[in-house]
Amino acid sequence: MNSMNPKVDWFFTKKTKWQEAYSELRHFILDPLAIESGLTEELKWGCPCYVVGKNNILLIHGFKDYCALLFMQGALLKDPQHILVQQTENVQSARQIRFKNVDEVLESESIIKAFVQEAIALDKAGLKVELKKTTEFNMPEEFRIVLDDMPDLKSAFEALTPGRQRGYLLYFSAAKQAKTREARIEKHLQKILDGKGLND
Repeated sequence: MNSMNPKVDWFFTKKTKWQEAYSELRHFILDPLAIESGLTEELKWGCPCYVVGKNNILLIHGFKDYCALLFMQGALLKDPQHILVQQTENVQSARQIRFKNVDEVLESESIIKAFVQEAIALDKAGLKVELKKTTEFNMPEEFRIVLDDMPDLKSAFEALTPGRQRGYLLYFSAAKQAKTREARIEKHLQKILDGKGLND
């Protein structure tokens, strides 16, 4: 049985600087052991995504300086060699293995296959990274004051999904100066009142 999904083929045949690396990554991921474990290939977010049942296990994606495997619950993977990368400090569960060329991919075959097997096993065991609650994220004092002064805004903010709330809190907190934080908050008040997220 061919484990490659024809709907995903275009990703591997399009001309990019990572074409060779992508092809090798696909080959290593779709190892017979992984297929036996129920791993299938799908297209999600415009990338090849590897799933077991309805759960996303990992995906292949590329950037300017590297291509990568992104393990959705990568923070749970054993990583004694410190290969896995946390993309930003705010990424809680996903971790990447980055490659700068096809040779690095080829040298990592056994590591890739081991990580894929471990990720599948973690999923089958029902293990997930325990995510921080929105209340655990830092709320800038400037935003707290505005929420206290505007009950409608506070209600609108609390009605947002946890992900949208976190997006605003991270964006407002990222500004180093109080003046910048205040300007960001002012600029986004109407969006919050309209029930929209930062990037909606």
